[in-house]
Amino acid sequence: MRIEQNFSLENYNTFHLPVKTRWFMEYWTEEELGRILRDEYFQECLSTHIGAGSNLLFVNDYNGIIVHSQIKGMETVGETDDAILLRVGAAERWDDVVAYAVSRGWGGIENLSGIPGETGAAAVQNIGAYGMEIAEVVDSVETYNQLTFEKRVFTRAECQYDYRDSYFKNPHHDPHIVTHVVIRLARRPVPRLDYGDLRGRLEGQKPTLQAIREAVLALRAEKLPDPDQLGNAGSFFKNPVVDRATFERLKAINPTIPSYPMADGRIKIPAGWLIEACGFKGKRYGAVGVYEKQALVLVNLGGAQGDEIALLAESVRAAVFDRFGVELTPEVKYVG
Repeated sequence: MRIEQNFSLENYNTFHLPVKTRWFMEYWTEEELGRILRDEYFQECLSTHIGAGSNLLFVNDYNGIIVHSQIKGMETVGETDDAILLRVGAAERWDDVVAYAVSRGWGGIENLSGIPGETGAAAVQNIGAYGMEIAEVVDSVETYNQLTFEKRVFTRAECQYDYRDSYFKNPHHDPHIVTHVVIRLARRPVPRLDYGDLRGRLEGQKPTLQAIREAVLALRAEKLPDPDQLGNAGSFFKNPVVDRATFERLKAINPTIPSYPMADGRIKIPAGWLIEACGFKGKRYGAVGVYEKQALVLVNLGGAQGDEIALLAESVRAAVFDRFGVELTPEVKYVG
């Protein structure tokens, strides 16, 4: 177990904000996590469990305890003629898991290549890209209840997955800390090339898992900045989902508005298009800005503070609502 006081979180958030936490606690086993949770001082303090910080915005220093997992490992815990069950430690880098699966010919997560962050956070957030979501392959999620200290294994149905949402994000539920995720991978993978850019990138090629992975990585590199070069948390906002009547109203005024029909009849609209239409793409506001290649990404141009990024985000939300009447919801979690 590792315990630090007045600890810098600059390397634990991909905006690379120079914030500190009063206490930082890191654990390598479930037993160590249990000891942290049962500690009386911990129970009295404000606390937040983080992954790699790729989906966080620290608006200021954190006057509490930041907890981070170092539980790693990947092991096969079940297999059939059609599938492999892979148990993954919550602290494993998600893209390392994708690379591991692809190298063995196991399909189901190749379209999720290149997404930053750790596996536990990926399961909480229900990450998705290029026509796939992690919810499609989650078999179970192993957790610790932060209030009762009980272990619980959630089935996929119990995770209550929705677009960028899950049981674990609901503030009305007891907080659970993910220790392991079991994912179900296909021995006979079927390529998912519904996304136009991905299909076009692979035109003329055999869509092997490795080819799909390389195409996804190339597409992401073209559109999204490397957090190590330009601080960011990827897509800052969720793509809004509206009912058919609202979409028809918007389309009547904006005939070129892109859309993606959902199974329940609602329509998903790209938040990046809405933001770009409001004139934010590529704009700089002091030390923060909107990425020049993708309006959905807010960036730290150097020396930014968290409250500056939050202020820009609120300006973007207000402008989109004023013009389109559509509410943008941050995908990024505010902390502090």
